[in-house]
Amino acid sequence: MGKISYLIKRIKSMDYKSMFDTVNFVHEKNGKNKIGIFFDIIHCGLKYQAGYMDYKIFEMYNLNEKQRSTIVTRGINNEFVRRFNNPEYIKYFRNKIEFNKKFNKYLLRDWLHIEDTESSYNEFVEFCEKHKSILVKPIDECCGKGVEIFKTNKKNTKEIFDNLIETRRTLVEEIAVQCDEIASLHPTSINTIRIVTLKGEIVAAYLRIGNHNNVVDNFNHGGLVAPINIETGIIDYLAIDKDLNIYEKHPITNEPILWFKIPKWPRIKRFVAQASKEVPEIGYIGWDVCLGQKDPFLIEANEFPGHDIYQLPPHRTDGIGLLPRFEKVLKKIEEEES
Repeated sequence: MGKISYLIKRIKSMDYKSMFDTVNFVHEKNGKNKIGIFFDIIHCGLKYQAGYMDYKIFEMYNLNEKQRSTIVTRGINNEFVRRFNNPEYIKYFRNKIEFNKKFNKYLLRDWLHIEDTESSYNEFVEFCEKHKSILVKPIDECCGKGVEIFKTNKKNTKEIFDNLIETRRTLVEEIAVQCDEIASLHPTSINTIRIVTLKGEIVAAYLRIGNHNNVVDNFNHGGLVAPINIETGIIDYLAIDKDLNIYEKHPITNEPILWFKIPKWPRIKRFVAQASKEVPEIGYIGWDVCLGQKDPFLIEANEFPGHDIYQLPPHRTDGIGLLPRFEKVLKKIEEEES
């Protein structure tokens, strides 16, 4: 029933222009008949709960039916969210202030929630006196939207405060400091480790790396992404950006990405396993972890993990996606609960 209702909702809300743009895109890539492509998209939607963007970014047009059945599509990802995440507890992840309060011991940095009051401004002044550079965020945005770094001094503190209140970027944080090894890949951004857990078990892990002069590493804002081998902590596939360019080395720093080993990987895995116990009612989570000079710490987390960086074509072996890994963990969870 969930699958049928999902498809009905998708049909009603579908952007048909974008869908036919996808048809044209695939036709230009492989020369297949447009009508055939259109019906193949419909087929993948009905059988695999794949949206037309899934069809495009995961190159499902190049996969056989067996390979397609291993892809974590939008519909499957949504089902994991519905099954494992209690809506009454999502506030701890959607609202960054609530998140910081709940996971304060995992942040390892100062932070402040500002309001349009004189007392809040005074707190902000004290915060800026302690931290000459600050990171600001909207409390309810994602994908790095609105994130900015400010250098503060006595002359510009009021101007910055007023700007943050006006733009509703009311979460102010101490600048996170990452370890030298990961910083070397792209030093102007915090390069986070995205770890996806299902009931505390890691089902996927990626290193997200900034590009150009961006202060964020987000894949949708020009960043690169490369999967981390869960067992070894080694990046054993090429990095990729959203334009599907692939990289063995970082295009700006020329630092090798392929075969890069994440420092302190076992400690990072234990850290995330512990954090996942804080809100057990939310069982499917995408964690953004920074590895500091000594210890890992949280940047933020998402109760609706974006599946767009899962199983991208250069990150698959023999076209096989991540669903078998999810199913293995699901089987383990079911055995433990029975």
